Amino acid sequence: MIDQATIDRIVDAANIVDVVSDYVTLRRSGASFKGLCPFHDDKTPSFYVNPARGICKCFSCGKGGNAVHFIMEMEQLRYYEALKFLAKKYGIEVKEKELTNEERLSQSNRESMFAVNEWASHYFHDTMMDDADARAVGLAYFRSRQFRDDIIEKFRLGYSPDSWDAMSKAAVKAGYKPEFLTRTGLSIQRDNGDLLDKYRGRVIFPWFNVSGKVVAFGGRKLDSRTKGVEQKYINSPESDVFHKSNELYGIFQAKKQIAKDDLVYMVEGYTDVISMHQCGIENVVANSGTALNEAQIRLLHRFTQNITLLYDGDEAGIHAALRGTDMLLAEGMNVKVLLLPDGDDPDSFAQKHNAQEFRTYVEQHQTDFILFKVNLLMEQAGRDPLKRSQLVTGILDSIKVIPDEILRTSYLHECAEIMHMDEQMLTRNCVKMRREYIDAKKVERERERQRQLHEQERKAQQEREMPAELLPDAASQQVTPPSGDDALEGLSATDAPPDTDENASSSFAQPVTGPSSVDIHGVTSPYLRLERMIMTLVVRYGERAITFTNQEGQSEEKPVARYVADELAIDQLTFHHPLYVRMLQEAVGHIADEGFVCSRHFAASPDFDISREATDLLSDRYQLSRGQQMPSEEELLGEYISRLMLDYKFLIVNDELKSLKKQLADPAVMGDVGKQTEVMQQFVRLSGVARALAKYVGERIYQK
Repeated sequence: MIDQATIDRIVDAANIVDVVSDYVTLRRSGASFKGLCPFHDDKTPSFYVNPARGICKCFSCGKGGNAVHFIMEMEQLRYYEALKFLAKKYGIEVKEKELTNEERLSQSNRESMFAVNEWASHYFHDTMMDDADARAVGLAYFRSRQFRDDIIEKFRLGYSPDSWDAMSKAAVKAGYKPEFLTRTGLSIQRDNGDLLDKYRGRVIFPWFNVSGKVVAFGGRKLDSRTKGVEQKYINSPESDVFHKSNELYGIFQAKKQIAKDDLVYMVEGYTDVISMHQCGIENVVANSGTALNEAQIRLLHRFTQNITLLYDGDEAGIHAALRGTDMLLAEGMNVKVLLLPDGDDPDSFAQKHNAQEFRTYVEQHQTDFILFKVNLLMEQAGRDPLKRSQLVTGILDSIKVIPDEILRTSYLHECAEIMHMDEQMLTRNCVKMRREYIDAKKVERERERQRQLHEQERKAQQEREMPAELLPDAASQQVTPPSGDDALEGLSATDAPPDTDENASSSFAQPVTGPSSVDIHGVTSPYLRLERMIMTLVVRYGERAITFTNQEGQSEEKPVARYVADELAIDQLTFHHPLYVRMLQEAVGHIADEGFVCSRHFAASPDFDISREATDLLSDRYQLSRGQQMPSEEELLGEYISRLMLDYKFLIVNDELKSLKKQLADPAVMGDVGKQTEVMQQFVRLSGVARALAKYVGERIYQK
């Protein structure tokens, strides 16, 4: 059994475009890619891959899913075998063992740390927006940087009051344990047990990981005595949920635009990212002054292979442009460099220009990295023979790591012309250096493998020496599969999700069949159309909280999935489509889980009926009816889902009224006074309900 943390790492690492490209030639089509479907005799491209959502879908044969399901079908593997296949592809170690009590505790600790970070981000932001003193300091600073309120909201910027323990006390009062306040670096605990706020008196920049979880914070000091001149940043410490070398600031806000533009801009600081977003350039991330590493590069490579490095034109900017670029080249990234005019950084430059002006300047002034490095080093070397020799070595050091042989050859040709050197000589030296580079990588991988084996043996030895009574109970170590079985407890055997046995791979994204499910494609029933529209919102936005007015006229807040389930339960209703019943139960069963995201959960489900339907609902081709498109403004989500639920109830009530009318026309009912009275009472009651619903529903036509 593979533990959930490993499954998450595999799913996160699996670039759907990269995986599918091993089997299908893809070409860009807007924000997606398309190619000939590998699952049927496709004459024209009907197979689409959406990198932002991590799913693929054939709009001809109907097959689709995430990277795991794609590999299951192509390689005819079971679910966990496909996970191991992808783990090997991306160099992720898979330990097939049951979770120990300690590991269960660690997993719980991670969830608690995510929870306290999420709370703290809202605390800092709400304090800055609502507290007069905080507004006068924190909000005033961001306004002085000319950040608009919508941008402040987008990045959830905040302020920590200049108090020794205001945040810590509020967190403890909200129910968060001091242990997790200190482990996340939000608080510092004194010897007497008192908690002190680490970020007091600082403006706050939350770090979101690629899935939108708050993993860390950056805090900037504002010294009133120097009127903001003194600048000092502190960041969250390394923890179970934050490894700075694996994260990129702004990746969550940028990932969709990166995939759409097939390009990412790399800058250094928080404010560079924020100002570029405000300018209209959203495909930008920051490495926050650290050298790029493989984890960060692979994260970017999931969305694009094109990167432009934007730095200041001074010496520090030039030095920054040279850091980590060889790793970018080694990962197959196309690297360009742009040094901005003297005195400008991306922050100041973005504030002076609009998006079109910015892009035009970049397009006209960016330089291919290898050529940038050649020209830079030639200028530094001058006519000094020793320095020119070092120049050649430095250039070949960068070219040797490029995996594409044709691209290496092209660069060697360009460099030979620029440096007036023999191309064959450069090629011979590059081949030799690449061979040494590959051998060194093999040695490095073997050393890492040996280190891991040694660590495993050390842990095994500790367990062998542990007293028997302290060994974890094997019965308590069973890992719950990610299919949401707990949420489906109580369903009949026919409703339960299929087991991932040897035959599972043949179920990949097949049409839903059998008595426990209904193929809704082409069905004209208004119930199923509305159920599909409602489930589209549940799958896409099920974990998001909406605000609505309850039956008592009070304002209330619930996640979308919980709201839908409760609205159905109030009137003792259930969906007509059994698959939607299962999916809604599963969403509600997991909605309280830390970090749960409906779209991710359903698309990655080993239950193939669920993953297929989720892929359909997440796919852009399957959209809500005309005039009912999901608005981009998140605040309208609550209004929209509530109106859909009213429509759904209205249709059911009208259908029941039609049934009652038929009963009243039945001679058997007309001849029975008692039965006739009972039906009439139901008809009158439902007629009143229908009139009440009609006030809210109005007359709208739903189209397929």
